[in-house]
Amino acid sequence: MNNVLRQLDLNLLVTLDALLVEHNVTRAAARLNLAQPTVSVQLARLRDFFDDPLLLPGPRGMRPTARADALREPLRQALAVLAQAVAPVGAFEPAQSSQTWRVAAFDYGEYTALLPALAGLHQRAPATRLAVVQAAPTRVAKKAEQGDIDLAFLTNAEAPPDLRRRPLFTETYVLVGRAGHPSLISPPTLEQFCALEHVVVSPEGGGFEGETDKALAARGVARRVVLSVPHFLFLNAVLANTDLVAMVPSRLVSGNMALQVTVPPVAIPGFEMLMLWPERVHRDPAHQWLREHIANSINRERDSVLSRSAIPAGRP
Repeated sequence: MNNVLRQLDLNLLVTLDALLVEHNVTRAAARLNLAQPTVSVQLARLRDFFDDPLLLPGPRGMRPTARADALREPLRQALAVLAQAVAPVGAFEPAQSSQTWRVAAFDYGEYTALLPALAGLHQRAPATRLAVVQAAPTRVAKKAEQGDIDLAFLTNAEAPPDLRRRPLFTETYVLVGRAGHPSLISPPTLEQFCALEHVVVSPEGGGFEGETDKALAARGVARRVVLSVPHFLFLNAVLANTDLVAMVPSRLVSGNMALQVTVPPVAIPGFEMLMLWPERVHRDPAHQWLREHIANSINRERDSVLSRSAIPAGRP
């Protein structure tokens, strides 16, 4: 079939469709906004290609041959499908969409980037679906280009360079333990901090060092890390139910009354959370809508937190 199509100017099929509707070269030319001689030349080329007269002179214009009659409906359907395929992409209508998106995120990205967006997503696009998957940062770019994922949420240190990106927020670390932890009633000294028993999150599993340990090593000291866990969800449960402490991204513990939050005695570099996507979906209206919805949801939650924190305490 491809060989046949390469032998034919597809514009001729548009002309043939007009001729089969009008049964008249002059009217077909007017329909196509072409000169009559041009349509006559194209009809001659069509006759050569199909090895058939296609349209014969008749008392009331031209009448189609059996071959032309057989072409009429398949040609009309094919041109309609082709026109739809090359038509400009319309605006995305979330309320009518049944889109399925696949998003790569670990538990921190799920909680801080996706959770704020879920309620609004269901309200505005109720028939859409969202699949959250996990993918190692080193595999995200390949999975995105292959179409296995549409979006990913990674820190700036983890993000592959060949994906488009949008910064969502900047995160800082705080020292966290259970509510009422005797060692966190006031910010601990560096010596007290190092003497505490710490938990670390190791997404790869089994690691006992992080950015905090690098900062401490630069000052010639070390802390006691006694537990390594793979997920922040489990970390929060451990902190709430033991005397262990941890350096935790502040957004994960904001408003958690079961936990005590204080300032650590050593400065730990924060990180930037990024939303990432492949070039193949950069201009897709549905994907653009999803990206804007997620970013706006995060901004609204941030503004809500700032507003609550600015409310003055009641008078005694």
